[in-house]
Amino acid sequence: MTNDRPADGRWLMADGRYPKSRQSHSALRLVIHCVIGLAALALSESATLAAESSPLEPSNLVSPQTLSASLPWLIGATVLSIVPAVLLMSTCFVRFSVVLGLLRQALGTPQVLPNQVLMALSMFLTFTVMAPVWQESYETGWKPYAQSANGPSTATFEEALPKLLAPIRRFMSRQIETAGNTDGVWMLLDLQRQRAGETDSPEPQSYDDVPTTVLLPAFLLSELKTGFLIGFQLFLPFLVIDFVIASVLTALGLTTLTPSTVALPFKLLLFVLIDGWFLTVGMLLASVH
Repeated sequence: MTNDRPADGRWLMADGRYPKSRQSHSALRLVIHCVIGLAALALSESATLAAESSPLEPSNLVSPQTLSASLPWLIGATVLSIVPAVLLMSTCFVRFSVVLGLLRQALGTPQVLPNQVLMALSMFLTFTVMAPVWQESYETGWKPYAQSANGPSTATFEEALPKLLAPIRRFMSRQIETAGNTDGVWMLLDLQRQRAGETDSPEPQSYDDVPTTVLLPAFLLSELKTGFLIGFQLFLPFLVIDFVIASVLTALGLTTLTPSTVALPFKLLLFVLIDGWFLTVGMLLASVH
């Protein structure tokens, strides 16, 4: 290479050419520009052909042919996005997540226990509790419906759906009855009747007569109430520790120290000594009937 630097600040080889690395970079940029240009040209041509064959007009967007092709995909995507939330709301996941969240707040460790850890623990506990219910739902509802496709008699999905939901409805009814939160069922049932204008309809004799649209939100309200009650019981011992530490610091005149910072080691020590995680998980599992 020569020591003569050109005006544009780039080194030249002895024969007046640029180094191979710079030549390769220039070639690569040229190829990229060519590919982008060809893609833009193809896109413009395809758009022109689409516009000529089917102009983008409001009348074409709402035509029966367009709606019949796109509506099933839209409904399927909506159902798939709602199903996980409905499954979680019909289980004890809400109770477990509320209790563990309050426990984290009582310990004063929001960074040590991130949301991913608490949600994962809540989901694993939910699977442990709901596995027998889901198994019964599969055996009594989905499995006969799937086997009927190869048998002599074909069952419809409308006939299999009540059998599929029956174990889950019994589970939700059991939790509401055990927690003593039947008032939520009657409140939502009366509200639904008033909106539908069916105030003279007969009263349900059992939970089997309660619509799923009433049972599901009533179960969710019951789980929230139960979770807050269990969380309150877990919160009290740590609140006492906070009061004691704050009183001691005030008596010693150590007002510059934060009571929550000083109380954290004592909370962790108490929680570890009593084997708090196993006690909390055991209490949560025992609260589900």
